[in-house]
This record gives sequence, C-alpha cells and structure tokens, in this order.
Amino acid sequence: MLASLSRAARRRLLALSAALLAVCGVLVWWLVPFGSPVPSGSVTFSTGVPTGVYQRYGKLLKEALAEDLPEVSIELTDSEGSQQNLARVASGEADFTVATADAVAQYQRERKPGFERLRGCARLYDDYVQLVVRKGSSLRKVRDLRGLRVGVGQPGSGVRLIADRVLAAAGLAPVRDVEAVSAGINTMPARLESGDLDAFFWSGGLPTDAVQKLSDRFEVRLIPLDATLVDRLHDVGDSTRHYRTAVIPADAYAKAQDGQPVETLAVANLLVTTAEADPDLVEGFTRTVIRSRDVIGSKVHPAQLVDLRTAVYTEPLPLHEGARRYYRSVKP
Repeated sequence: MLASLSRAARRRLLALSAALLAVCGVLVWWLVPFGSPVPSGSVTFSTGVPTGVYQRYGKLLKEALAEDLPEVSIELTDSEGSQQNLARVASGEADFTVATADAVAQYQRERKPGFERLRGCARLYDDYVQLVVRKGSSLRKVRDLRGLRVGVGQPGSGVRLIADRVLAAAGLAPVRDVEAVSAGINTMPARLESGDLDAFFWSGGLPTDAVQKLSDRFEVRLIPLDATLVDRLHDVGDSTRHYRTAVIPADAYAKAQDGQPVETLAVANLLVTTAEADPDLVEGFTRTVIRSRDVIGSKVHPAQLVDLRTAVYTEPLPLHEGARRYYRSVKP
C-alpha cells in the first residue's frame, strides 16, 4: 500500500507515524514508574534522653522525613545515648540512630554483637564536653573533683564513656576517687541546682537547651579541659583518637562564661544504620538530613553545622551504599 502512495504522501505518513511514536513514548514515560522505587514501610530511630540534643534533633528530623518520604513511618525511641543506640541498631532493635565517633570506635574495638554490620550515613555536628559546676564553687580543674558527687551520664551514654576517660586522664579513678552518679541531662541540672551534685559532665551540641536553661536560672560556670588533658587522652590510643581540642565560644552560655571562651574537647556525631538497610531508604534519609539543615538548625542550633562537604566522612564506619549514591548525585 505504501508503495502505491505518492512520494509526498509517503513522507506525510512517515512523519505522522514518528509523531505518534513520540507521543506514545511520552505517555509511557509518564505512566510507568522508572527510576528508584519510592521507599516505604516502618523504621525505628533511636534518639537520646529527654531534653537532650539527640531527642530534639530526632523529632525535627522526623517531621522533615514525613515531607520527603511520606510512605515511610518513623518511630522515635528514647535512649541513654550513644552506646545504647549502637547496640540497638547492631541488634536490629532500631534502624537508624545518632552516635559519637568514639563510641562507635569503642564498640568496634570490643567487637560487640553486630559491630561489623554498622554503616555510616553522614557526619553530623560535633559534641562538646561540658563540665558544669556552681559559679561560687572552688573547683577549677578536673582533678579537683576528687571525693565529690559527679554526674557522669547514664551507663549506655556517650557522656559516660567520655567522663570516665577524662577523669582517668586527670589521674582520678571513676569508681574510687569520685562518687560517680549515673544520671542523664534530663535530671543532672536540677540535681546540681539542689546541691545533690557538685558537678556534672555533659557532651552535646552547643548550646544544649538543658544547660542553657540552667544557666539562665542558676549561677553556674564551666571548668576548662585544656590541651594537655586531651593529649593524655590521645596517648591511650584507639577510639580516643577521635577527640580533638576545641573551644566553647564565649556566647554559647553567656551567663555561665562571663564573656570568656572555654577550652574543651569535641567529638563528631554520626548518623548510623546497618549494611542491610535499603539503599533507597538510606539515600532518602541522607538527602533529608542535608536538605533540612537550616530548618532544623533554626530550632536546634548544632544542626546548622551539618555540612555537605564533610558529611561524607563517617570514619570509623564505612559509608553505606545508599548514602554514597546520594553524595555522588550532588557532587559538583
């Protein structure tokens, strides 16, 4: 039939056929779901103690994830902190969490159950160690805590890990030379205020809301942790290499610092999951963490420090493939 048509008619017919094929192609593209599947299902995110930065960050991240991953249901669970968080994710009790790099390294070094399954999604913000005392106290150095009641965090927290190490670096045995009190940031400020504690350790982003509120209603100050103390920590090796010297800015807790910066040590926080986590889900999680930085950071200041340029460095954890896929997609 095509042969019996004139040359002009054949050209018109071929052009019409090409146009129809193009339209069909557009319809197929529109109707058939190409690309990565949309993540769905339920996941558990292990956060931290009430009033702590982990929990506040987790709540706001959940809201952001609800916008970006509407088919995923997020359940938040409180925890004692980094050490318990890692155990939960490694055992499958939780799917995602936040933990400090030193706690991760310690978990790996001790080869605790499931340590080889852990993977990193993003480096988030740094925790700063804060040793808080009443302003009128005679305490000036860590070694002055000998014989006193000191809040050292809960057993499963990253605070406990750091507090024990800082005390040891200052020549104090945590179980013999101080009265170590297991308590979280949700109770330690009130216990210091009432006189039940002489001092307490906290490790968190700046400013931590609970410490800020305490300094606003009660006169406190921060004891410095100088570079010599950090050097002694580094001498221990292994997971202590993740600590670095740092300075708490003068305006972090204005009333507690009298306009002066305070020397301390800092350690990075990591967003953690497992090797078995769905790559599409991990990619979506990681994307939301980066994109929501400013929105979350307006309410939880440490989140402002999440940086795409450094988020990829999740040492000592290998980077999850889903997170790697995201970072490659946004690489200039």
